[in-house]
Amino acid sequence: MGYDDALWGSSGDRANLIRAIDYSLQYLATPQAATAYQQYSVPEFSRDRTQRSLRRLRQLLSSSPTAEAFQQAVLREFTLYQSVGRDGQGTVDFTGYFEPIYSASRTPSAEYRYPLYRRPANLERWAMPHPTRLALEGADGLQGGQGQLRGLELVWLRDRLEAFLVQVQGSAKLALPDGQLMSVGYAGRTEHPYRSIGRALVDDGILEAEGLTLPAVIDYFRQHPEALNTYIPQNQRFIFFQETAGGAPNGSLNVPVTAGRSIATDKSLMPPGAPALISVALPQQNCQGEWSPRPVNRFVLDQDTGGAIQGPGRVDLFIGTGPEAGAQAGLINTPGQLYYLLLRQ
Repeated sequence: MGYDDALWGSSGDRANLIRAIDYSLQYLATPQAATAYQQYSVPEFSRDRTQRSLRRLRQLLSSSPTAEAFQQAVLREFTLYQSVGRDGQGTVDFTGYFEPIYSASRTPSAEYRYPLYRRPANLERWAMPHPTRLALEGADGLQGGQGQLRGLELVWLRDRLEAFLVQVQGSAKLALPDGQLMSVGYAGRTEHPYRSIGRALVDDGILEAEGLTLPAVIDYFRQHPEALNTYIPQNQRFIFFQETAGGAPNGSLNVPVTAGRSIATDKSLMPPGAPALISVALPQQNCQGEWSPRPVNRFVLDQDTGGAIQGPGRVDLFIGTGPEAGAQAGLINTPGQLYYLLLRQ
């Protein structure tokens, strides 16, 4: 089994992987982690063993002179636990997510019309079931100021699909008219199931499942903008935001996610913060700008979750920030394998 050659190559990113490990160790030192592992149903994955595994992996990354030496040490000292996947045979469906950069304004105008909203102060007291997306913002996405969201506008975007994609991704960098860059991150959500508008297009026979990528979804709605009024309300879950200090976005463990090194999984099933190895073909760009899949075995940290990430057969890989990350993330819709690493007892 070959390991990620980027760790020891000229473009090696051992420092990024070590930093991601440190974020997991930061999380595992919290009361939140103690509670999560007390409730975790797989006895092999205790908080203490996960912490020791992370520390040892970090030591090996710092001290191993070559990729081969690191690989041999990992195989000698760690046990790999494979996810059963969606089929009981280890098949895991991988997707990618990213932090976009979109144009926005702190004030509404004829150009900037589509708001992102702050978390309501009384969200915990909202009656259940929570209002749907349609009830909160209307079919056209412009009615939020008429109801429960009035006065909660945080920032306005000029493109409705982009405003919706910020909700899907959970964070964004926003380029303001004065040249400043504003960062927004997840602050809460309504209690409704997530519904993929891309999957809805497949269900309606508009897109083929094999060609379901973010670029294909975006292209369809660019050609049929009126369809947004039909498909966006089908995702009834609504996301609230807060302005953040910049830097990398936080995942569900309240630590930053690292490009290429953080994954989102179903945290009701998978060990939070744990080290893992993914084996999957990821799109790589050649010097002509063309994308093609290349098999990789990459060490990652399980540091996030998502509404569409459910069951043992789903993994979402954080790709990074900006258009290039978005282009790569949108092309990932690929089966692979997921393994968790723990020090041998």
